[in-house]
Amino acid sequence: MSRIGIFYGSSSGVTKSAAEKLAELLGEDRCDLYSMEEDFVDFDEMLDYDFLLFGCSTWGSGEVQNDWRDPLLDLDNDKPDFSGKTIAVFGAGDYVSHGEQFVSALGILHDKFKARGATLVGTFPTEGYTYKYSFAERDGQFVGLPFDDVNEADKTAERLERWVASLQAVLPEAEEA
Repeated sequence: MSRIGIFYGSSSGVTKSAAEKLAELLGEDRCDLYSMEEDFVDFDEMLDYDFLLFGCSTWGSGEVQNDWRDPLLDLDNDKPDFSGKTIAVFGAGDYVSHGEQFVSALGILHDKFKARGATLVGTFPTEGYTYKYSFAERDGQFVGLPFDDVNEADKTAERLERWVASLQAVLPEAEEA
């Protein structure tokens, strides 16, 4: 069976909860969860997976969550090759307090891994979201799944389910035994 690695950074537990729900929706038997703070060793472990999901909330003025900062610096220095890897990104934001940079960290992750040869999938419509600006918006779509558990917690479960349904079409097929 194809393997899915879910790597997330989470300060308040929101992105971790989303990662756990994604593993449940995709099939816990095929998903491995990794906290970027507690479990991440190096990028080689990521390359062992058929499909990668990266979760990151946006902090400050559009920055990645702290657990992703050092790994992204290592990514820039080591320049690992992600060619042939399929990646999707997801993350939390707060459109009321940080609508001027809503989920911009997703755009940062998208660009960093695309520059390393990865195929990025999992765009999500901007309709139904309220925000001023997002570095994660490209051609009228978000580059991944944004959610806002501060202001729209009631919409998160449905958005996760819709996103997983869209990812099913691009997930690698189960390997033949």
